[in-house]
Amino acid sequence: MNVILSIKPKFVKEIFEGRKIFEYRKTIFKKPVDKVYIYSSSPVCRIVGEFKIKSIITDTPENLWEETKEYSGITRLFFDSYFEGKRIAYVLLIVDVVKYSEAIHPNIIFDNFTAPQSFVYTELNLKY
Repeated sequence: MNVILSIKPKFVKEIFEGRKIFEYRKTIFKKPVDKVYIYSSSPVCRIVGEFKIKSIITDTPENLWEETKEYSGITRLFFDSYFEGKRIAYVLLIVDVVKYSEAIHPNIIFDNFTAPQSFVYTELNLKY
């Protein structure tokens, strides 16, 4: 199983440039995930690449920040705002990042595509 994960364009850039190897999430997948397709949210609105998940870490937001801040690609202020009121947080350790030479408009692949709020499962297996 694969997922399409919505990520803000500024964070996508940090992933592609290797400054962000940790992707933070409030909720996590219930099914095993082989590959993550990166959907760069508005204004890009395209699938721009992919990565694999080496591991998923579950802990308190405070502990996760201390463990991952060096390659978070985000500020502490953004992190704290994102996890405000949460007792549990998740972080994906990103590996094997591939930036596509051409971004893919999801409507070419899916009928009636709606950008996922967080992520959506897919059987899709892109070869780029």
